[in-house]
Amino acid sequence: MSFDTLDVELRNVFKFFNQEPAVHGIDLDVRQGEFFSILGPSGCGKTTTLRLIGGFERADAGKVLIQSQPMTNVPPYRRPVNTVFQSYALFNHLNVWDNIAFGLRLKRIRKAEIESRVKEALKLVKMEGLRSRLPCQLSGGQQQRVALARALVNRPAVLLLDEPLGALDLKLRKEMQVELSNLHKELGLTFIMVTHDQEEALSLSDRIAVMNHGKIEQIGTPSEIYEKPQTAFVADFIGDTNLFEGEVIEVYPANIQVLTKTGLKITVSRTNDTPVELSQTVAVSVRPEKIQLTLYRPSTQDNCFEGRLINVMYLGTHINYVVEMKKGVRITVMQPNTFGSLPDSDTPIYAWWNETDCLAISP
Repeated sequence: MSFDTLDVELRNVFKFFNQEPAVHGIDLDVRQGEFFSILGPSGCGKTTTLRLIGGFERADAGKVLIQSQPMTNVPPYRRPVNTVFQSYALFNHLNVWDNIAFGLRLKRIRKAEIESRVKEALKLVKMEGLRSRLPCQLSGGQQQRVALARALVNRPAVLLLDEPLGALDLKLRKEMQVELSNLHKELGLTFIMVTHDQEEALSLSDRIAVMNHGKIEQIGTPSEIYEKPQTAFVADFIGDTNLFEGEVIEVYPANIQVLTKTGLKITVSRTNDTPVELSQTVAVSVRPEKIQLTLYRPSTQDNCFEGRLINVMYLGTHINYVVEMKKGVRITVMQPNTFGSLPDSDTPIYAWWNETDCLAISP
């Protein structure tokens, strides 16, 4: 495995449907052996991007390269990739063994090698004992494993996963996430997964591309995407956040001050990416888990606001609070369930956070 070699490259790729750009000039590098996720809301172009890599769609402009080779006129079956679809796309009339062997037989591979490779694939996905069953006799998780085995048996350089766990219930989805992660580590293949599930992308990926309206908003590691979102869309889409729109009113060596549209003055610690032009419009992002609540005014002066507790939601491991501040501005606060009794709704309360726990970004 080498993270220095690129397995997939997209260079200024466009794809139009009815004159509307589904993919709008995207650039992407996926390294060999990487677990790379393309994340975004429905209709953002993520599945189209995956289909462009797999050869099921053809780019209207730009280049798609796999292992440094241009794929412009290469059909899907000649590309060193295999796709696992959300629907699994298994052949209902074939048993598990024949579903997995199907692609190898099409390639006229020797019978002895087919036998060996199918056995190996079944072992990888822990399905050895179910080789004779039909898809209708399998659970959703078992069908998912067969779909994975059928893709892996071809020994692709790149495995494409289109919402691979989307059809599973929550408990099984969590189990399959662990299996997918283990499989990736064991095989060392390049995985490219499309998902709209932020938690799934954060927990499985080496890097994530966040897409919106056919464009890539940000590419980074899970921690970079969560802790240092570059746009308000990324901050809002990845996890939960409180966003305040405003403009820069003071600039200091260590921080800036932002005056929000509702009159809150927020101090934000400076980083290399912090906007520092006076009067510049920005959005301030504060994650719910970074905010502290107290019934009495704390000693801190910066980023401390009086409000009223209007909703308390018990979530087991955490408590979710909604606090209303001046001019009806509401913020969400998430705190671990380490306290005794919960304060009542309609309680006067102070919400505060450190200047290092918020971020000023492009609106």
